[in-house]
Amino acid sequence: MSLKPLQAVCIQENDMSVYYLNINELRERIPALRAGDSVYLSGICYTARDAAHKKLFSLLDEGRELPIEIKDACIYFAGPTPAPEGLPIGSCGPTTSGRMDPYSPRLLDLGLAAMIGKGKRNKDVTDAVVRNRAVYFCAIGGAGALCARHIAEYEEIAFPELGCESIKRLVLRDFPVYVAIDCEGNSIYKD
Repeated sequence: MSLKPLQAVCIQENDMSVYYLNINELRERIPALRAGDSVYLSGICYTARDAAHKKLFSLLDEGRELPIEIKDACIYFAGPTPAPEGLPIGSCGPTTSGRMDPYSPRLLDLGLAAMIGKGKRNKDVTDAVVRNRAVYFCAIGGAGALCARHIAEYEEIAFPELGCESIKRLVLRDFPVYVAIDCEGNSIYKD
């Protein structure tokens, strides 16, 4: 299935904005996003959790090619469940992002544009988001079945031995997230 480019749409609601964005245009749209904004993402995104991040780092440390292009990519910290009959994917909710904190700054420095997960991030991650003009989105925890309704395609592309933690290529359709940390370091989380 091919994706038709969408025009970025912004709707103002009180003190926050609501955006409908295509991931392939995300890098140019990031400067307009503010912590608390609601975003509906469409386009290609990759899943990766702790075990997959560890394998990615092993490849980087060995100077080997990664199975995904990191530059301008979006990584969703999730481990989808098997698809029920007739659906492209099973439940696919976010996992706690703090477990990826040791890995995220390096990936951001390599050009990662966005991360989707749940929960606070540490100062090193926030600094890397700012330094690289990236964004951290939060998806709604505990709503994996709802999230899955916004995934049109699913394909395992790396580390099949990791089971649900393998890297998958997802095609999102109006996937609901919130800007948790914007490219200026503003956060929805209060210290």
